Amino acid sequence: MRNQPLRRLRRRLLALLGSAALAVTGAVVLPGTAHAANVLSNAGFESGGLSPWSCTGNLGSVVSSPVHGGSKALAGAVSSSDIAQCSQTVAVQPNTVYTLSGWVRGSYVYLGVNGGASTWTSSPSAYSRLSLSFTTGASQTSATVYVHGWYAQGTYYADDISLDGPGGGGSDSQAPTVPGSLRSTGKTSSSVSLAWNASTDNVGVTAYDIYRGSSQVLSVSGTSATVSGLSPSTSHTFTVKARDAAGNVSAASNAVTVTTDAGGGGGTGFKQAAPYLYLGWGDPPSATSVMSATGIKWFTMAFILSSGGCNPAWDGQRPLTGGNDQSVINSIRSAGGDIVPSIGGWSGNKLGPNCSSAQALAGAYQKVIDAYGLKAIDVDIENTDEFENATVQDRILNALKIVKANNPGLRTVLTFGTSTTGPTYWGNRLIEQAKALNADIDVFTIMPFDFGGGADMYGNTVNATEGLKNKLKSTFGWDDATAYAHIGISGMNGLSDQQELTSPAIWTQIRDWANSHHIARLAFWSVNRDRPCPGGGVTSNCSGISQSNSQFTSITAGFTG
Repeated sequence: MRNQPLRRLRRRLLALLGSAALAVTGAVVLPGTAHAANVLSNAGFESGGLSPWSCTGNLGSVVSSPVHGGSKALAGAVSSSDIAQCSQTVAVQPNTVYTLSGWVRGSYVYLGVNGGASTWTSSPSAYSRLSLSFTTGASQTSATVYVHGWYAQGTYYADDISLDGPGGGGSDSQAPTVPGSLRSTGKTSSSVSLAWNASTDNVGVTAYDIYRGSSQVLSVSGTSATVSGLSPSTSHTFTVKARDAAGNVSAASNAVTVTTDAGGGGGTGFKQAAPYLYLGWGDPPSATSVMSATGIKWFTMAFILSSGGCNPAWDGQRPLTGGNDQSVINSIRSAGGDIVPSIGGWSGNKLGPNCSSAQALAGAYQKVIDAYGLKAIDVDIENTDEFENATVQDRILNALKIVKANNPGLRTVLTFGTSTTGPTYWGNRLIEQAKALNADIDVFTIMPFDFGGGADMYGNTVNATEGLKNKLKSTFGWDDATAYAHIGISGMNGLSDQQELTSPAIWTQIRDWANSHHIARLAFWSVNRDRPCPGGGVTSNCSGISQSNSQFTSITAGFTG
């Protein structure tokens, strides 16, 4: 009885695919049989990017493992509402037989051509080869091939996809026009962002190839790209060429020379000292008074939760705009500061589990971004409903990927718990999935407290951060400096929930270590508690220790990265 749902699913799939299976097995070879040549571009995803493949829901990414051949493969992170279909359109010749094949891995993975044949397999633990043949129509000059998974069946992988047959194009020998006004739109010590005006073509532009000097480094389908992996303080010259489906290539655009920023091997260029300010309880102090007294500029404002379904609100109750929260944000900005919202937290009704898909969750995030014109957002991913939930982890990562693509320049921060030696199982998974899904997270922030009482808070914070650095290095292939530049620390001032003591002297040590290792972010919980109450225990409006008012905030303001 335990296998009945799976059997029903298989019968349903077979019914859906029956006509397609007949088309494959009954294909008739007509005149114009294909000459063996793969007409797909980036068939093995070895470019490191998706282009010219296009994936629904921004759910496709290029990964280094598992692969079938070479060093790269496609990963499609299907959801409950999106099968993560990745497709490529190529020019073909009419009335000609083509053979489509590829290697796939996962539960219920499909390979096919739009409007024609398809095939599928279930091979979750190893790559399996799929193959089919189809015949183009009498006047057909293009074909779109695709690979996809199935709803809620987990991430699939595909590699070495081939469409064997003669290249199309017929009499199309006209190259696209030259891309116009190539320009740099941003840079860091390790990357340069570029944009250009679109080319035109008599049939259609399918890709833009980006060159650094004489070497092609990237291929994209849109009119912007970021070239990464560059050396700091180095001059680089870029050009762009347009390409159509028949393989015609335009002349090169104007050249743009950009010098990367100085830096120790990379990073985001993002530095933020931003202690938590919570307006929901704990006698919140005047934010502008704290700024004036300490020199702090940023606050992490908590918490954005669900007010019902996939609708964001402060504490799940207060509206984004028109209330006290917006008034406080306006006052912080008027004083020359800014805020990053903390979305989630340990308790409450959170958006991650309540939004049904990555797209819906991205829409909720976008409401918060639009309400305040944000430069950064922080998702505080905790507890069993979000952090220890693989489906919700992936939903959050894909949502952050979507909003980052839709909001150029937005910085994304993930905050999560840790052990004394680095990320836990769930933290490691979060980092690995951020890489696999190409989520492009700017800062991974750990919360080094609640280790169990009596902890060496300086030593354990350093050890936990070093463990995070090593995990980022092994996952992303970064050097030490680049890994540190993607790290944040969010501590707890005074006494923690488990009576661990972080004194002003210890927090100063942590800040100095953070500065010397050039991490990206330093925060603590919370400004509300940055007041003395010796022997007061763990309370909402004081630290439980002897200290000066706003002493931890003043120390944090000295963080420069």
